[in-house]
Amino acid sequence: IFRGTLSKRGVRVITSLGKYFRQIDKNRNGFLSQAVFKEALEVFHLDMPEGDFESLWLILDDNKSDHVDYGEFTRAIFGEMNEYRKAFVRKAYMKLDFNKTGSVPMVDVRKCYCAK
Repeated sequence: IFRGTLSKRGVRVITSLGKYFRQIDKNRNGFLSQAVFKEALEVFHLDMPEGDFESLWLILDDNKSDHVDYGEFTRAIFGEMNEYRKAFVRKAYMKLDFNKTGSVPMVDVRKCYCAK
């Protein structure tokens, strides 16, 4: 359903949809119900026939949990990262995890990152 080249507008819509998902996720658990997911698609004028929506939902909720998480959605849209991007992310993480604990607290991220 999602494979193929996304236009710049398409990427912008998908990125905005992800931000919208985070805003409407009231309990901050990273999951959306089928009804909330459908409502979000409608807000972004991504209406589709009911049969297509059901097919989409089956793909995204492949573990039959009655909810979908942002990671599943992102992987369905963009696919897995290629090896170059994975290596780049690993390198950045190793730099952030300078204590080699396997996790990076926000305090350490702030020491290494400036959004300016």
